[in-house]
Amino acid sequence: MKGDFGSMDTLAVHAGMLEDEHGAIVPPIYQVSTFRFKNVEQGAAFFAGSEEGYIYTRLGNPTIKALEVCVATLEGGSAGLACASGMAAINTIFSALLKDGDHMICSKVVYGSTLGLIKDVLTKFGVETSLVDTSSLNECKKAIKPNTKLIFLETPGNPTLVISDIAATSEIAHQNDILVVVDNTFSTPVIQRPLDLGADIVIHSMTKYLNGHADVVAGMIVVKKSNIFDELRTTLNQIGGIIDPFAAFLVHRGIKTLVLRMERHCENALRVASFLEGHTKVKWVNYPGLKSHPQYPLVQKQMKAGGGMVSFGLKGGFKAGKALLNNVKLCCLAVSLGGVETLIEHPASMTHSHVDEKDREMASITDDLIRLSVGIENSEDIIQDLREALDKI
Repeated sequence: MKGDFGSMDTLAVHAGMLEDEHGAIVPPIYQVSTFRFKNVEQGAAFFAGSEEGYIYTRLGNPTIKALEVCVATLEGGSAGLACASGMAAINTIFSALLKDGDHMICSKVVYGSTLGLIKDVLTKFGVETSLVDTSSLNECKKAIKPNTKLIFLETPGNPTLVISDIAATSEIAHQNDILVVVDNTFSTPVIQRPLDLGADIVIHSMTKYLNGHADVVAGMIVVKKSNIFDELRTTLNQIGGIIDPFAAFLVHRGIKTLVLRMERHCENALRVASFLEGHTKVKWVNYPGLKSHPQYPLVQKQMKAGGGMVSFGLKGGFKAGKALLNNVKLCCLAVSLGGVETLIEHPASMTHSHVDEKDREMASITDDLIRLSVGIENSEDIIQDLREALDKI
């Protein structure tokens, strides 16, 4: 992008707009598997790395590159790696940076599939993981071992919305030569920029807010320093978990409205959370934008807004929650999050159902917890839908 335009609003629209020989206003979709060389010498130079160029889409593609530049720019990183899914991004990081005998610290409140990867796959390769309350710096400190290589934070945590202090954790980690990885899916760079706070790597499930339209599965890795990038790039090439060019095009298109969408998500979520907090049938509400959030001072310091996710529980427990979920009309009963539509789900029986009950209890994922991904519809319509469903309990 020509010029130095630093505002997030402008970057979301223009970042990654690579030069096109035909003057296309958006990056074209290079839906190809392989690329033609001009001659043998050029092909050899591309493979040797002495000359930049495209060889094979698993190794690189102009449409994918445009998206990688875009997200890396928004996150303030040096480079990005687009992946087939958020889990492909996480698996690439773990595969590249951890080996037999290494130890990792991970937030105990974490996406269910991340926990599954840690427990079902990493253990096969001799990687040890300590699941701790990363919102407690003391617990993080106590969990560090001589062989600890990585601290993986998910903040806000899914689905309880607990907050971990990225800056303080990064300081502790770097004193011990440990890398910090932050899953920034819930916040996006519009609300929170982990690399600015000291983290080394940021990951996204771009399926969620970055794409924003519930029609793509994709992931992204963004690194702060280029020295980590080569190892991640090589590992992604070898694992093969790359994004399809058309999916990359769709995500890049979605990002152009990211700032506008996030503003609406946050405004709506605050209104919905405030409504729920004042309802007689609601037992508790957890939303980073409410002053009642136990870590509200940290939220104010670390995040620009509360985000679009709300978790809450009803006084009648899961029985009441089931009645609510079966009676909403506007809110869609579905997993995932971050789309323009409002989604509602029950983590204990859905997204975290495969997580061991003891692990759910340790992470405070109670049976009464309901997770709400607040969309961009009219907030009064969302509230009315919830109000009518609550009246039927």
